Amino acid sequence: MSLRNIFIVVYLLLSSILFASFTCDVYVWLSFFISFIIITLITYYNIFIEAEYSPFIAAYVVFNYLFFLLAPIIQIGSFTETNNRFATRMIYDIGLTLQTNGLIILFNLIFFSSYLFFKKKYRNKITKIVAPKNEKNLPLTILILFVISVAVLYFSMDFMMDEFSRPNWLKSTYSVFELLVQKKVLFMIPLAIIVLCYQFYKNQSKITNNTLILFFILLGSFLLLLWFKNPLTEKRNALGPIYIALIFLFYPKLLNTNVKIMSFLFFAMILLFPLFQIFTHIDYSFEAIINKPSLLSKEFTDAKFATTFNTLNYDAFSNISATIEYVSKNGFAYGYQLLSGLLFFVPRAIWSSKPISTGELVGDFIIEQYDFNFKNLSNPLVSEGYINFGIFGVILLSLILAFFMVRLLIWLNRPDQLKRIIAFYFAIHLLFLLRGDFTNGYAYFIGTLIGVLIIPKIIHKIINFALKKEQ
Repeated sequence: MSLRNIFIVVYLLLSSILFASFTCDVYVWLSFFISFIIITLITYYNIFIEAEYSPFIAAYVVFNYLFFLLAPIIQIGSFTETNNRFATRMIYDIGLTLQTNGLIILFNLIFFSSYLFFKKKYRNKITKIVAPKNEKNLPLTILILFVISVAVLYFSMDFMMDEFSRPNWLKSTYSVFELLVQKKVLFMIPLAIIVLCYQFYKNQSKITNNTLILFFILLGSFLLLLWFKNPLTEKRNALGPIYIALIFLFYPKLLNTNVKIMSFLFFAMILLFPLFQIFTHIDYSFEAIINKPSLLSKEFTDAKFATTFNTLNYDAFSNISATIEYVSKNGFAYGYQLLSGLLFFVPRAIWSSKPISTGELVGDFIIEQYDFNFKNLSNPLVSEGYINFGIFGVILLSLILAFFMVRLLIWLNRPDQLKRIIAFYFAIHLLFLLRGDFTNGYAYFIGTLIGVLIIPKIIHKIINFALKKEQ
């Protein structure tokens, strides 16, 4: 049996169990089922019909299935008359749930239609064969970038020591702007060096002095990347796109088809990650489990697999409902909330009235309305559109997302390795961007874009210009 058929069988089997065991109001059940049908059609298109390699659609499908189907169905299905609150303490409401699914269905329909439209419009650019450029000054660019990264290592030691010693729950003493520049721009330069070294070796046919020197730079860049980007200083949503992108770069056969990347993300996010959460939150010691393995099965029979989906990690659906309720009481933002993301680079010290992120805004609303104790919540792209411009905002953001996906699909099919890796990075980062909030998702990607693509390109152009002028 082919991987496509295996995936579809597992996908449909899991979905059948999910909906067969889902006890709720009939209209709520139908609204989720309609959403499931749309996601299934997109899935079928991606792995059976779509000719181009598009990891963007794989990430989009997995996000929707996990956060807008699996998690909320498990959450709502576990509610009782005495316990009907989401992880944010927001009370389950049938009307709000139907409105939430309505917005999600609208977003998915407009997005998929727009994606097909833009793909048809830019098909010639997507399929166009472009010969790789002869980058004869590439070794010098790599050397300068490596020197910059070593300098960043030296000057960031105090910052890194603070990151290593600070618990995740404790707010950093550094400003948001400093954190963004260091962690999302400067600390990402070693990734660019690794990609450029790969590009150099791919086009190299014989061993030279540059070959040996760049080999040691490549090893040093890997060490720098591991120092800057590791589980002790970064969250998993920041590490995942980096190291999955490296797998794609060096071992493309593992992820280079739509069904492979779809299967990888689906099983990793929907099955493996919840299982790992059970192991990291298990009630028994390792020694106790070795002595009595039946304790492990007890963890599963106690429904701990399902309860992992009742945490704040999977609050995206309920936060759309919270946003709808917020708008009903406070009105639309008319684009004001988008400014905190689009103008993220403007420090709050200069712009004192700069809006807080939508996740924080809705978080404050939930604290006020439902006596919750945490405000830095996710806020999906669906509700970012709704809080700003209502139904029109949902349609607008789905159109913009589809457009940028197709534009990055062009990059993914080019020989320029930096553009290819940025495009693939975005596909994995999409899981974070779709969950939101927009301010963090957008700012983090733009920071990576600057560190991995723009800075190396600028340095390379300066070198070429300087050498030509000297000649």
